Amino acid sequence: MASTLAVAAAGRVASLSRASSPRLSLQSPQLTQRRGLAGAADHHGPPRVNAWQDPMSPSRWKEEHFVIASLAGWGVLIVGGYKFFTRGKGKNEENLAGASH
Repeated sequence: MASTLAVAAAGRVASLSRASSPRLSLQSPQLTQRRGLAGAADHHGPPRVNAWQDPMSPSRWKEEHFVIASLAGWGVLIVGGYKFFTRGKGKNEENLAGASH
């Protein structure tokens, strides 16, 4: 009796898999993504250019070039500010330490 139930269950599973596969093949075009990397080719607005091709228009630069230029600008600003505000402090301490010896 257990073997009869197992055979009947196996037959149902086989018939379900055969019956569901055509439905999946009909639905598969709807489920697959067709636009792979289309975001990069989907242009909205003016085309982007390299920063060195049009250096006076940051709004037209490629995003990567804008990020690099922005980070470099912030780095120059921070280091320049640090050097400006700590200008004479390190030299005075070195001179005082050398004079006492």
